[in-house]
Amino acid sequence: MTRRLTLTQVFGLIVGLLLLVGVAGLVAGLLALARLGDRRDLLADRIDPAQVAALRLSSALLNEETGVRGYVLGGDDAFLAPYRSGREEEAAAVRQLEAFARHDALSDVRADLAMIVADAETWRGQYAEPAIAAVGADADPPPATAGRDRFQDVRGALGRLQQDLAGIRADAREALDATARFVVVLVGGGGLLLVAVIAVAALTLRRVVLLPLARLGTEVRAVAHGDFERPVGAAGPREIAALGEDVEAMRGRIVAEVAALRDAERALLEQARELQRSNEELEQFAYVASHDLQEPLRKVASFTQMLERRYKGQLDERADRYIAFAVDGAKRMQELINDLLEFSRVGRMTAPHERVDTAALVDEAKRRLATAIAETDAVVVADGLPAVTGDAGLLTAVFQNLISNAIKFRGDKPPRITIAAEREGRFWRFSVTDCGIGIEDEYAERIFVIFQRLHSRDAFEGTGIGLAMCRKIIEYHGGNIWLSPAAADRGAQFTFTLPAGDPEENPGP
Repeated sequence: MTRRLTLTQVFGLIVGLLLLVGVAGLVAGLLALARLGDRRDLLADRIDPAQVAALRLSSALLNEETGVRGYVLGGDDAFLAPYRSGREEEAAAVRQLEAFARHDALSDVRADLAMIVADAETWRGQYAEPAIAAVGADADPPPATAGRDRFQDVRGALGRLQQDLAGIRADAREALDATARFVVVLVGGGGLLLVAVIAVAALTLRRVVLLPLARLGTEVRAVAHGDFERPVGAAGPREIAALGEDVEAMRGRIVAEVAALRDAERALLEQARELQRSNEELEQFAYVASHDLQEPLRKVASFTQMLERRYKGQLDERADRYIAFAVDGAKRMQELINDLLEFSRVGRMTAPHERVDTAALVDEAKRRLATAIAETDAVVVADGLPAVTGDAGLLTAVFQNLISNAIKFRGDKPPRITIAAEREGRFWRFSVTDCGIGIEDEYAERIFVIFQRLHSRDAFEGTGIGLAMCRKIIEYHGGNIWLSPAAADRGAQFTFTLPAGDPEENPGP
């Protein structure tokens, strides 16, 4: 099995190939351009100027020959001016040609130039200079035919120079054109090669990176849409394969957790069914307690009270006390059954929730406790209470229980109960504060347990279900209730929250 490459290695190979092609193309292009420049420089800076210099040389030599011939025929010194200027032009043209002919491509020009110079010197030495001297001395000049023969050699050398320069220029032009065509082919071929390399790199990236990622993404999306049994794996570079292994491990954990959640859900459903059965049994118990138990209990209480009334004073003191115990027990049993029924009905047999004014609920609770309030000179202060959404009857029972407890567990002074509310985000926070005997912090949770009492029935009457009823009602409405820490001046403060319902709600006046 071949060793799996990493993404870094794959990208490194691709980038290296692109760089190699780019550098090779750049070097080849630079070399081709340099060669093209050399060809252009040879043609423009040497061959063409050499042709111009050759023409100047030819013109200068022709001027010399014309001047000598005119002087021989006319004997006028004015005819020597072209000869002398031609000598200067000849020297300048020769120097230029010698400079241009230093290039290897103009080696034939150097030979032609040497021949021209030699033939020109021969013509001047054997004819021109002797003819000028003879005319100046009024002697007979050398024969004209001799001058024409010597200058014909010069003409022949000039013709060969022109012919060689034309050939060299044609060769240089062809080389320049060939180099230009090579540059075009090189640029075009390099561009095509670069496109091909980029295409190969793109295909390689697609096959090695993109396709494995796409397959991995498809498998991950399938798992994300709930197909947890579909295995996840990925080929390709090491990083993608490692990612696939990590996703597969995560899928395995998800499958295990889903299985555990399903087991928990089955257990929860079973518990829900058990709870439903328990609720049905509780409802059945409530029905039995409200009908079957109440009737015999009322008979026991009724006949016991009749015994008390009819035979009071006719029996001994112990019998009267026993009968009083029976009557009191029957009454307490009736109170417990009634309170238990009320407790069991919370959340099951309630009115639809509606917008209620808690200040009105407090007034209703005070009306129900009017006798106790009057007997104890109690004062109930409730200001700025808001409106909430809930069951008016149940919430009234909360205020009634809390006010009743404050009156029941009063101290030496007349009870004073303060009810206040303040907004806390989505909830209203209510507090009911009294100046009674207070409750120790260690009993803060125990007092909300049904039938739990901190005092004996002889000290304070009641069934011990009131605060448990308050907690059940408040939690049924989506809030919480607790006993705030004891203050330095004793007394107790119960705090509970209720959802505001309306985010723009403000306390009433």
